[in-house]
Amino acid sequence: MSAITRPGLAPSPTVPAPATVAGPVTQARVVRAEWTKLRALRSTWWCTLTAVVLIVGVGALIAESGTPYHVSPGNTAAAGASGALDGLLIAQLVMGVVGVLAFSGEYGTGMIRATLAVVPARLPVLWAKVIVLVGLVLPVTMVCAFADFFAAAAIESSRGGSVLSLTDPGVLRTVAGSSLYLTVVVVIGLALGALLRKTAAGLSVFAAVFFVIPVVVNVLPQNITGFAPYLPSNAGGALWGQGVTGAHALSPWTGFACLCGYAVVLTALAAWQLRRRDA
Repeated sequence: MSAITRPGLAPSPTVPAPATVAGPVTQARVVRAEWTKLRALRSTWWCTLTAVVLIVGVGALIAESGTPYHVSPGNTAAAGASGALDGLLIAQLVMGVVGVLAFSGEYGTGMIRATLAVVPARLPVLWAKVIVLVGLVLPVTMVCAFADFFAAAAIESSRGGSVLSLTDPGVLRTVAGSSLYLTVVVVIGLALGALLRKTAAGLSVFAAVFFVIPVVVNVLPQNITGFAPYLPSNAGGALWGQGVTGAHALSPWTGFACLCGYAVVLTALAAWQLRRRDA
């Protein structure tokens, strides 16, 4: 626009149009946006710090305060490694909180409307949240699991217990499997947050599935608890030595596949609902 000149007045400055940078909505850009939102939340960092303390600190505390662990035919090295990772039983609740809040938090604040307005296809938002959470939880928990194992192994050795090594049968699978377990758990939490849309409801269902139901099943007569190995926590726990034992126990990788099946089904339901329901 050219400047307008009036008699006796200085020419008005030309105001340039605001610069607008636009581009197609791609999956990579949605992932970057979701990562920006996730790391901007204080709850993300507090939950991450809590998980680190629970995984590493509780394992070291158990090794320091318990009876020194001795490997024997009835006490394998893998079982000793699993015992050192008992902090994961509490850390999985933290992962559930992170997963549920990743979606339900946006519904609670109303930000989901802006998110879906920018990404009208909707499903890229869900995939981006899955990618971001897996990219955060997997490396952090993997480092914590190995740090916990080495710390607990050093403490056990100094107290006269058996020297545990990653080369012992089943130990590497137990340590790495604990991180894989928590990674799938956070995806299940995300799917519950997307399905239920309310933080209280999502956390209630998560706590019931991973904490309440397994405890209730343990006190029921064995003739009606044949489904116990297929509960999410028990199925996934088979990978890192915390599953159901006995004749009906699942093998480690079969149990983990069962847990992944729960995550896939819930995520598929969340995707179906996200496409059909209004924000």
